[in-house]
Order: sequence, then C-alpha cells, then structure tokens
Amino acid sequence: MLRLALGLIDIRSALLGEPTVRTSASLYAQALAAAEEITAAASDEYRDYLAVRKAAERLKGLRSKRFPTVDGALWPALVVLTPLVAGAAAAVLLLIGHGLHLADAEPEFAASVTTAGWVLALTAVVTALVGLPPPLRTAVRRRSGRGLDGQGPEGGDAVEGPGRSGGRPLLERGVLPYLRSHLPESLAP
Repeated sequence: MLRLALGLIDIRSALLGEPTVRTSASLYAQALAAAEEITAAASDEYRDYLAVRKAAERLKGLRSKRFPTVDGALWPALVVLTPLVAGAAAAVLLLIGHGLHLADAEPEFAASVTTAGWVLALTAVVTALVGLPPPLRTAVRRRSGRGLDGQGPEGGDAVEGPGRSGGRPLLERGVLPYLRSHLPESLAP
C-alpha cells in the first residue's frame, strides 16, 4: 500500500524535485515505522478488510483439500501419470508382440504380450477420460482468471486488492495524508 502511495503522481512529482533518492527512502522508512498511526486513521474499514481477506484465505485452503492427497501431490500425479505410463507401456508391448508375431517366435507368448498391450492401451484411454477433465477444467478457469467457483481470482468479489473496502480508506485516510504531511517543506505539493 505504501509503495502504491509513493507511486502516485503528486507524491512522486514532489519527490522528483529532490536530486537524491534519500528523501524517498527516508519517507518510506518513516511511514513503515508509523504503521500503527497510519492504520488507526481507517481502523474500522481496515479491520473489516483484514477479516474478509482472512476468510477468503481459509476458504481457499479448504478448496485445496478437495482431492485426497498425500502432501498435496498424490492425486494430481496419479491422474496425469497413469494414462501416460499405461500408454507408453502399451506401445512398447504392442511393438514387441507384433514383432514376435512377424518373427514367428513363440506364438502363445507373442499373443499374450499383444493382449497385455491392448489391455494397457484400454487402461490408458479409460484413465485419461475419467481423470483428466477435472484438472483441465481447473486449468482453463485459472487461465481465464476465474477461480474454482467461476468468480474472480480470489474466489469472489469481496477481496480484490487495495482498491476495495479496506485498502482505499487506508490509502486515502491514512497513508496519503501521512506522506503529504511528512514531505520536506521544500518538496510539498
């Protein structure tokens, strides 16, 4: 929030009048030291903003535990790797089986290797059809900027960043007045 305020036109243009960066750095350090004083100016709205943000983070944590996982990686790994491994094994077994058929070596063994290849090919197709659509839907939603519930990136409209309920009052009633009042007199807008 402080960096956003320091980047605003009036503060930035006032600081550009200073030939050294020292004024900007010292103003930043002063504002960090006075964080309690700054947040007190918009305490009610900021407290509400933090509560909504904490609730959104908890909800996000609950959503991430939707699939049964071990250390958060087992289910997604199985969903992606099972069709790949089964498909690769099927291709190898089918090549070996058909190669044995062409070489007229052990017809029973060649038939069993070919049958195992077809079973693995069927396994690859079934696991791909069953397991891949949910991760693909999630990837498409995340790529489009919507969350798991089809809403914004944080899972809803309640928390979108500093421009919402807690951030804007903190910026307008806390950070900006503090920065403007602590600009060196020669730089004040």
